[in-house]
Amino acid sequence: QVQLVESGGGLVQTGGSLRLSCAPSGTIFGINSMGWYRQAPGKQRELVATITSGGSTNYTYSVKGRFTISRDNAKNTVYLQMNSLKPEDTAVYSCTAESRVYRMTYWGKGTLVTVST
Repeated sequence: QVQLVESGGGLVQTGGSLRLSCAPSGTIFGINSMGWYRQAPGKQRELVATITSGGSTNYTYSVKGRFTISRDNAKNTVYLQMNSLKPEDTAVYSCTAESRVYRMTYWGKGTLVTVST
């Protein structure tokens, strides 16, 4: 069973930066959209950013101008560069990948990002 594996989370001070990475543990054919979600303690999961295979991006309002999503199509890897981090960005960040071949969405288990005051 192929899984998505995230890395790059950790503890950072307010105003700091982190770069998250996500790659599949095996081969996934036909990946179209990839993205990042986050879930803060006691809150619902929310979409952070998405990117299509053509490079079109979309961001939730609260991270616009601070976060940048990118991908390497050859490696089926997606990244999330997070700058000017705030305590309210503290959450478990999970990546997703939609396969048009298998008609399913793959999820990672998540990586914890903690922003201290």
